[in-house]
Amino acid sequence: MEFFEVLRKRRSVRRFQDRPVPRELVEKLLEAAFLSPSSFNKRPWHFIVVDDGEKLKALSEAKLGASGLATAPLVIVVTADEGRSDVWVEDASIAAEHIQLAAFDIGLSAFWVQIRNRMHDESKTAEDYVKELLGIPENYRVLCIIGVGYPAEKKPPRENVTEWGKVSLNGFGREFRRGEDEA
Repeated sequence: MEFFEVLRKRRSVRRFQDRPVPRELVEKLLEAAFLSPSSFNKRPWHFIVVDDGEKLKALSEAKLGASGLATAPLVIVVTADEGRSDVWVEDASIAAEHIQLAAFDIGLSAFWVQIRNRMHDESKTAEDYVKELLGIPENYRVLCIIGVGYPAEKKPPRENVTEWGKVSLNGFGREFRRGEDEA
C-alpha cells in the first residue's frame, strides 16, 4: 500500500475478530518498531508481546479506556529504559506509531492505550499496575499498550483533515499559503 494511503485510511479500531495474529506478522510489527529512529541511535525501547488471554484481560483493566484490549488477540506493551535516553518518551512514541502504521499496511488494525501519566485507580498508577503484572524492571517506563488484531469493525477513511490554519511560515502566525512560494 502506498504510504499516504496508509495515513489516510488507518483508523484506531478497538474491536477485533477472535482470530490469532500469525507469528510472522508479529515479527513484521516488531521489525517496523526496530526501524524507527531514536535520539543518537540509543534505541532505549523494549517491547513485550502479550497473547495470553488472562493477561490480555488484566491489561484491559489497566486504566479507564483500556477495555478494548480484552478483544485484542495480541498487544504490544511499549517500554523504554529511561536511564538510557532522556528522550525515551519521544523514541518510544515513534516506535509505537511505526507499529500502528505497519499493522494497517499488513491487513491488521491497532489502537494506542496511553499508560504513562495515567491512573489505574485512586492509589495506583496504570504504569505501576502494568509493571507489576508483567514483571517490568524499575528502570523501565511504560509508555503505552498497542492493541492489535484483525478488525471486527470497519471505519471510513479520514476526509478533509488538513488544517492549513495551524501552519505558519517563518514565525508563529505568519500565514502559510498552499501553492505559493514565500515572496
